Amino acid sequence: MIDDLLEPLIAFRRDIHQHPELGFCEHRTAGRIAEQLRALGLEVHEGIGRTGVVAVLRNGTSGRSIGLRADMDALPIHEQTNLPYASRTDGTFHGCGHDGHVAMLLGAAQHLTRSRNFDGTVNFFFQPAEEGQGGAREMVKEGLFDRFPCDRVFGLHNWPDLPAGTIATRPGPIMGAADKFEIILEGRGGHAAIPQDTPDAILAAASLVQQLNSIIGRRIAPTASAVLSITQVHGGHTHNVIPAEVKVSGTVRTFGPTVQDRIEASIRQIAAGVALANEVTASVDYQRYYPATINDAEAAQEALSAAATVGTAQLAPEPAFTSEDFAFMLQACKGAYIWLGQAKPEGSVPLHNPHYDFNDDVLALGIRLHVALVEQHLAKG
Repeated sequence: MIDDLLEPLIAFRRDIHQHPELGFCEHRTAGRIAEQLRALGLEVHEGIGRTGVVAVLRNGTSGRSIGLRADMDALPIHEQTNLPYASRTDGTFHGCGHDGHVAMLLGAAQHLTRSRNFDGTVNFFFQPAEEGQGGAREMVKEGLFDRFPCDRVFGLHNWPDLPAGTIATRPGPIMGAADKFEIILEGRGGHAAIPQDTPDAILAAASLVQQLNSIIGRRIAPTASAVLSITQVHGGHTHNVIPAEVKVSGTVRTFGPTVQDRIEASIRQIAAGVALANEVTASVDYQRYYPATINDAEAAQEALSAAATVGTAQLAPEPAFTSEDFAFMLQACKGAYIWLGQAKPEGSVPLHNPHYDFNDDVLALGIRLHVALVEQHLAKG
């Protein structure tokens, strides 16, 4: 029954790919999704979390319920695949496979509407703005789980590091907390030939970068896991002027608040010390924008059990330092985040790469996994 859904779903996925939309701007995408869901006769709600869509499917008499989530936004990247269905919007591109996630969840809705092999309520969550803007947080703030209660919620993401046919998850942390920081060092600015008269923000920035990179090795226990990366240094505009201001920015990834607190405090201490030593001022803007994605242990085991019925189930040996705003849903409802392998035998292009494309060969497996999660949790009898 699932195989006969694939051809139109692939066409739908590629249409979404051709017309990508950034976070909270997914108006066409959300409209097309809602249209498909209404055609199935489902109860459809739009505008949740600004551009999110929720569909509800009920069957039987059980009070049990489950939520399935797909993200639907694109990235601000210029596509370089040269595919016949490549993005028609310059600088916007489905470089993370959210078009595939949408197609898989729609396929699951189509199959479950026909089969009705469950007893309870299925909530299909089509979420906006996963890429750094917190669309899941907005949906939860607007009462997602109050309006659409769930015993469990599951989020599925394609994973190019795993071969197609493999499904992996783990209890506890699976994706990292994502923080970002910006440090502005301010001196007075002056002539490069008279450095003794001008506090040097460039020199201060060099010292700052070096010391920040010592935090993980010297202030965090070797048994803990964390990443700190400097990603931007901006300052100056010509060869003979010491700039008055230099900006240093970066990201921090952790799996627990204790390490997260320690790193933030260390950044602030080091910035203050560098400023004092170099006679400049330092201001630190530190933002914790995504928490760690923490799977409920029972829900992770449910996911592995369902995965084993449709593919190769694998306990992920360690979490990834990339982040995911599905974390906000897991803070509000027990559930699990799942990786769906999509690598071909010849290899796979990584996520967020301008040459990436979702592997349509795993569409059927993704649909079957969604269906297995529903039929297992909402089993009849």
